[in-house]
Amino acid sequence: MKLRALVLGGLAAALLFAPSDASAFGHVVSQGETLAQIAIRFYGSPRFESAIAGANALDAHGGSAIVAGQPLEIPAPAHHRVKEGETWFVLARIFLGDPRRADTLARANGAVAWVPPVPNQEIAIPAVVAHIAAEHETMPALAQRYLGDVNKSWELDVYNGRDGKQKLLRGDVILVPLVDLSLTEEGKKAARAAAERTRTEGGGQAYEAQRHAEADIPPLLADVRAGRYVDAVAKGNRLLGSGELTRPQLASIHRALLEAYVALDAPGLAAGACSAWKASSDGEIRLDARSVSPKIRAACATK
Repeated sequence: MKLRALVLGGLAAALLFAPSDASAFGHVVSQGETLAQIAIRFYGSPRFESAIAGANALDAHGGSAIVAGQPLEIPAPAHHRVKEGETWFVLARIFLGDPRRADTLARANGAVAWVPPVPNQEIAIPAVVAHIAAEHETMPALAQRYLGDVNKSWELDVYNGRDGKQKLLRGDVILVPLVDLSLTEEGKKAARAAAERTRTEGGGQAYEAQRHAEADIPPLLADVRAGRYVDAVAKGNRLLGSGELTRPQLASIHRALLEAYVALDAPGLAAGACSAWKASSDGEIRLDARSVSPKIRAACATK
């Protein structure tokens, strides 16, 4: 069956197009803890357990079981202080990957896209998670699951550039902006603690991330070679969000994601992965027509 994919993060997501969200934070599962309990703890509602599952690709193959000791990424909104001349369209391009998502960003801040935010205003950047569609899923069902309202499927269609008539296929990756996601006081405390660790641990944290990446990149490449593209996307984006990696490590991950997105028929994501690959590579990228597929060359806009 042909798999297709659309836009990460964030999230996910979003991971390819937006700066790393310093407000997202990690959590290690305790004995007997469930996703619903974690969602209540950090968000105040069990409804957002789906956001945690999506951010960690737990439901990529059906089911979202977690075990004690398992590390999880907890999606959370980020914040930005508006600079002179920035509009919702500019900010949507920077943080959400597309100026056409200005309505979503403005709505997350109780505003409208055609009225620019005020300089020095602090705005919220909604967390965005990626959902990998299973067989027979529908956009209304995803809207109910993530947004709590079956009638908001049009919002997902607009955000993902779909016309509303496209059938959701197994393997489609749908970005879900969690406009109404907010943290409890405990969640805010955990996010602040994570941000503080990022500021103070410096090289030690980067060292650990790079050390783990050295071990995790070969399995990522193996997933791509074996055609396990959904696994590769989840693994690659998880690596990108793990910390400050070296340029060669980033180049390897983005190159693998490029191949996976091309195979999943996600041209927008593939183009983003190629741009990131080029940016993190030392020297010029050469895509020889004799050895590189036309789809990859097209994604990289190579003639």
